[in-house]
Amino acid sequence: MNDLKKAGCEVFPIIIPDRSSLKSVNFFLVKQEHSLSMIDAGWNNEECWDGLIDTLQKNGFTINDITEIILTHHHIDHIGLVNRITAENRIPVFSHSESIPRLKRDAAFLEMRIEFYSQLYREMGCGENGEKHVVYLKNAVKRNKQNAIQADVMEITTNQLLNFTIIEVPGHSPDQLSFHDKKNNWLFAGDLLIEHISSNALVEPNLFGNRIPTLLQHIDSLKKCLALNVDFVFPGHGTIIEQPNALISKRLNRIDAKAERLLQLIQSGCSTGSDIAKSYYKNTYYEQFSLVMSEIIGHLDFLEDKGRIGKELIQGIWYYSVLEK
Repeated sequence: MNDLKKAGCEVFPIIIPDRSSLKSVNFFLVKQEHSLSMIDAGWNNEECWDGLIDTLQKNGFTINDITEIILTHHHIDHIGLVNRITAENRIPVFSHSESIPRLKRDAAFLEMRIEFYSQLYREMGCGENGEKHVVYLKNAVKRNKQNAIQADVMEITTNQLLNFTIIEVPGHSPDQLSFHDKKNNWLFAGDLLIEHISSNALVEPNLFGNRIPTLLQHIDSLKKCLALNVDFVFPGHGTIIEQPNALISKRLNRIDAKAERLLQLIQSGCSTGSDIAKSYYKNTYYEQFSLVMSEIIGHLDFLEDKGRIGKELIQGIWYYSVLEK
């Protein structure tokens, strides 16, 4: 994509190579009229900081020219430089309201979240593997306490973004937003759509501790993006996506295909979330436990929503079975 300067808007991508499967971490400076907004903030590391400073300098800007930081969602690879930037330039930080207790690392919310996963993994029959992950989460709360966003975080509203329409696109996270430039038909989409890998619909509680049907939300969000028929998607990772509709359709078809494979596993006798996950993912179940369980639980919700499977709670564990058509 060569022409990033169009009607009233110029985009300066900051693309930082990443050694993981993400390939890169992306965030964007967007010049509109009298503002220079930063959409997302990468990792909190020198590579992202140097990439930001280099991009600013090459285009005649400084840190003090940034007028606000706008977050697509709260994940750590999207918020990393917020504290460092706002320590030098006390600008507003805007996000979805659901982001705020996560960004501020609210103790009561994080405690509730740990209890949510503890119960969820018990009900999915994960046993010791679930208990180990809950211990990991408890340690992570202590370890990441210093990562709380220090600046005031405000809920974003439509009048705070001059030429953008704000679209809620939950699924990958409950607080994910995308920003649509209608004039240029561009979409800043966070992790809704990534060209080289499928975006995970991560199982999460809402602010009241109830489980969100994240894969169902993710499907709805992809369909919202499809209906916009945008020309370009600026994603949180990988390359900028031109004419994304074919990719969106591919992602939706893969969800259907995976659900059918899980249905076959249930028909063959796998009945708990943990058993289904082990059968489908093999060793990856142990290596990437939380991601695997999110995928499985999301697809079980999908099949249940379609009326393809039912479940019964027996001694605190959900057992799934195929429903006759």
